[in-house]
Amino acid sequence: MKEALTFELLKTDPRTRARRGRITTLHGTIETPVFMPVGTQATVKAMKPEDVAATGAEIILGNTYHLFLRPGADVVAEAGGLHKFMNWPHPILTDSGGFQVFSLGKFRKITEEGAKFKSYIDGSTHLMTPESSIDVQHALGSDIMMAFDECVAYPSERQYVARSLERTTRWLRRCDEHHRLLEEQDAMKTGSDTMRQALFGIMQGGMEKDLRRISAEQITEMDLPGYAIGGLSVGEPKDIMVEVLDECTDYLPKDKPRYLMGVGTVDYLFEGVERGVDMFDCVLPTRLARHGVAMTSHGNINIKNAKYIRDFTPLDPECDCYCCTHYTKAYLSHLFRQNEILCSMLLSEHNIRFLVHMMQEIRKAIEEDRFLEYKKEFYAKYGI
Repeated sequence: MKEALTFELLKTDPRTRARRGRITTLHGTIETPVFMPVGTQATVKAMKPEDVAATGAEIILGNTYHLFLRPGADVVAEAGGLHKFMNWPHPILTDSGGFQVFSLGKFRKITEEGAKFKSYIDGSTHLMTPESSIDVQHALGSDIMMAFDECVAYPSERQYVARSLERTTRWLRRCDEHHRLLEEQDAMKTGSDTMRQALFGIMQGGMEKDLRRISAEQITEMDLPGYAIGGLSVGEPKDIMVEVLDECTDYLPKDKPRYLMGVGTVDYLFEGVERGVDMFDCVLPTRLARHGVAMTSHGNINIKNAKYIRDFTPLDPECDCYCCTHYTKAYLSHLFRQNEILCSMLLSEHNIRFLVHMMQEIRKAIEEDRFLEYKKEFYAKYGI
């Protein structure tokens, strides 16, 4: 069967590993490098889908763990899949639920079969396996699904990291086998020779470079349509994260998209792009917005600061989002102080637009062979 996703490498920066590419899915095209807003509960927090699209975002994320618990994959499937359920006609990526399960600490137990955990909602016990994770994501109908993996904490003992990555590889094989079985069953019903969903494998290995290489060798043997780098930005110092990432991208195929999971700060996005990463996601822009923080071309500003009470200028004069073209810092300051939800809505739209626009400019810079110059200019203005 034909894969549900194709990747075209359009340009590589001559002085770095930065890449300009294009991903094509059944629900649309994604220009890379790309920042993907996170819609954990089938919604990007405080935003309507059409407002997310207005920022220029081409793909969003859904969370398998949360949607499995509420409303349930069966409900979403009955609604016609996640695209129809949340009225988002563009590409969607779903994570496997692995990170959320493994972040539960003492409330979960890992075995070769999978991960047993207690629901944060009612304390009920559930078992998530590679097969059940794929079942849920298949019911959700995302364009890109992630393999069920074990994300180890930082720091972790090398021996445990080594055992963990081997288990992640075994789980990936089970995910791939079950995914192809479901796709074949769908093909028999529809008569289509093209898969509906693309499965990405996830590299693990903690901060151990040789283990990262081993993990990459194992997962790329399966020749999947894309690969993710997991287990970074989990509390380690930035210099260690960048040093490990510098090795990771070299271990992954050049003709497949590379996805660095859970990264959304400006510096990490630039450092990832410079090392050949194509896809990024993070809850950061909407989380900052709910706390009154706006990302601007001259650095982050906190709208709670008293100096903005009588500041009748836009958040960012260089931004073309709805918030910046219609409202002032003084108005946003007033909204936040009155605990009005409109503040979160406007700041969320602005922050996502800020990162989406930044990635658009990064793509343009790569095309014009001036990525490093753009990075230097951006950092100087942003205050990095």
